[in-house]
Amino acid sequence: MSRVAKNPIALPSGVELAIAAGEVTVKGPLGSLKQRLHPAVTVESEGSSVVVRAVQGADNANAMSGTFRSLLNNMVVGVSKGFERKLNLVGVGYRAQAQGDKLNLSLGFSHPVVHQMPAGVKVETPSQTEIVIKGVDKQQVGQVAAEVRAYRSPEPYKGKGVRYADEVVNLKETKKK
Repeated sequence: MSRVAKNPIALPSGVELAIAAGEVTVKGPLGSLKQRLHPAVTVESEGSSVVVRAVQGADNANAMSGTFRSLLNNMVVGVSKGFERKLNLVGVGYRAQAQGDKLNLSLGFSHPVVHQMPAGVKVETPSQTEIVIKGVDKQQVGQVAAEVRAYRSPEPYKGKGVRYADEVVNLKETKKK
């Protein structure tokens, strides 16, 4: 059995998990998430914890049990605490402004870039060069952050662009004569 899947998932107060018709639903104070069950995995609720087990004899059951345990844990954390991803803008004249469910970016192009946020994801701009993307679904928050970063990823000579708050950009040395 996977070492990851051996650990049970503790359900915090206010979070409830329902298993029905091949689907797991997790509800909490911040919302609810659904995930289809994989045929190589069984999920059992034991009091205030959840255990994921591999089905004997199925191919890749060991790997899927660990993967599914991580997915369920991310769902529980998402509906109880939520996820956030911070981005920084580095460059002269690079600015960001959140307007409802849209993010307006000025990234040195001849036109402004407007990114529409999907349902379930919120964006904040504490300052003109900081972006905070929040949501319940970890995968969705990471995907939106990657899409915003892709508009102008950090270049290797000056480091200008959109970067994650914890990202380190190794700058190249310029060409010498």
